[in-house]
Amino acid sequence: MNHLAHLFLSRQSDKMMVGNFIADGVKGKKYLGFHDEIARGILMHRAIDTFTDSSEIVRNSKQYFKNRYGLFAGVIVDVFYDHFLASNWNRYADAPLEEFAARAYGIFESYLPVMPVRYQHMLPYMKKENWLLNYGNLDGIRRTLHGMSRRIPNHPGIENATDELIGHYDQLQDDFTRYFPSLENHVAPWTNTR
Repeated sequence: MNHLAHLFLSRQSDKMMVGNFIADGVKGKKYLGFHDEIARGILMHRAIDTFTDSSEIVRNSKQYFKNRYGLFAGVIVDVFYDHFLASNWNRYADAPLEEFAARAYGIFESYLPVMPVRYQHMLPYMKKENWLLNYGNLDGIRRTLHGMSRRIPNHPGIENATDELIGHYDQLQDDFTRYFPSLENHVAPWTNTR
């Protein structure tokens, strides 16, 4: 799961959304330095990643990309699953994706001072290019993969993976549709307020 799914799954709490957003930049026990609810979001993000990595359905999706992209198959599937969430947003959410994206950017701006520096630098680009909304179209996915390819040294051409998405679109969308409800059920205890 990439940004959109993590944020959607933690949407009940602004602080958990922040934690889910910055989690990849918070290593080891450094989450203990954050507000309890932000730390909870960081831990929820890790739980989502662990559950996703262990899913047979997700492994099935990765097989379309393993030969060409190797270890980056998981990153590619994460981005493509966000595409299927965005492009089928009304099936999963009550409010429009445009509203959700605007809300998320506003939350992140208000918590900018507590975010790791890399997220402070990333947020203006994310907002300007409206990543969350643009996951829903193929041009947005191409731009996302191209941006990732610029930041990842020695990648195997991941900016071209949209071709495989198009070639296996129905199968990948079917995998996502079967997988996402199980992920929602898995993280439901994390979103219960204490």
